[in-house]
Amino acid sequence: MKIRRSNERGYADHGWLRSFHTFSFANYMDPSHMGFRALRVINEDRVGPGHGFGAHPHRDMEIISYVLEGEMEHKDNMGNGEVMRPGDVQRMSAGTGVLHSEFNHSKENGLHFLQIWIEPAQRGITPSYEQKAFPAAERQGQWRLVVSQEGRDGSVSVNQDVNLYTGLFDAGEHATTPATRYAWLHVVKGTVEVNGETLNAGDAAAFTPDEAFSVAGVEAAEVLLFDLA
Repeated sequence: MKIRRSNERGYADHGWLRSFHTFSFANYMDPSHMGFRALRVINEDRVGPGHGFGAHPHRDMEIISYVLEGEMEHKDNMGNGEVMRPGDVQRMSAGTGVLHSEFNHSKENGLHFLQIWIEPAQRGITPSYEQKAFPAAERQGQWRLVVSQEGRDGSVSVNQDVNLYTGLFDAGEHATTPATRYAWLHVVKGTVEVNGETLNAGDAAAFTPDEAFSVAGVEAAEVLLFDLA
């Protein structure tokens, strides 16, 4: 198990936007943290009321958004326009090229969300978009598959051999860890214990194939678990 502590991440403060970068991104460059398998970006963003990212392009990337607090307004040139809230998972396959914007939908409250980039299995595909809600009851004390290549079990589909699970764990709660190959575990909120190590919000841990690990809640926690080829 290799631990990546929250305070080791890159950080940028633009006033309206405060962003932590788990992997190299924009002006933060660390050759030893360029990604993990197909996982390329995990940005933890806090956006001020009424602010956001104006229309900008992407191509050949699988982009997953995951809202922690507040509401995020999404628009793109494919005709999609939705508001994301906690529990929602959004996937945008940029493929041959897409233009989109993301704004804090509220003029009063902050927005806290994760943007995740995954390298695609196939390049040059037709751009597409998908968003689904996963109620807290489906994630409490258990792992819920929210992203997969085939979109199985009601998850959002993605153009890569990756499974993304989310779980909510109160103190003392734990669940059988899904079978993984390479695994990246990211603590979104709260505190968990992983193989005897304490991980807090923003901390992450990487695992090699077939490496056994378990997750138990210490303080009300929200966790993401990536299973990667």
